[in-house]
Amino acid sequence: MPARQLKQVRFWLLIFMAGLIVSGLTAIPIQWEINLIKSFIDSAPWLRESVPGLVDWLIYVHTGLTAMYQAYPFIAVGTDWLAFAHIVIALAFIGPVRDPIRNVWVIQFGMLACVLVIPAALILGALRGMPFLWQLLDCSFGVIGIIPVLLAYRLVRPYTMQPISLSARQ
Repeated sequence: MPARQLKQVRFWLLIFMAGLIVSGLTAIPIQWEINLIKSFIDSAPWLRESVPGLVDWLIYVHTGLTAMYQAYPFIAVGTDWLAFAHIVIALAFIGPVRDPIRNVWVIQFGMLACVLVIPAALILGALRGMPFLWQLLDCSFGVIGIIPVLLAYRLVRPYTMQPISLSARQ
């Protein structure tokens, strides 16, 4: 693989890894984040007039998280594990960053994971009573996430296709 293409592959994979890490880390301070959002809602009365459904949902989430943290703070370990999983998945992409041809399967895994975000968000979101628009927001992680992985894969794929030699048969 030419050095220029290798550099592009690495760039796209590092973008994907950074996205995984950042989105994972945002799951840890979720109580602080929802308190910040609630403070913003309280200081911006025009917001309720503009997007009342969203404001109602965010206040509902704030109420639920506040009650959960007060009565059952150990449940928050679920979001801690979510953050950990994002970081571990990002670490799996170190192999393709080092040698994308040999580790093309990890890139393919990343694309499959991004595609699977969509049915997971829609099925699990509906099961948990999340508003449909919020489910679509969750789907966007897969839709946006697949872009850098797909771009990397398109650059690597031509070098992974080995022609089968009939003369090599024994």
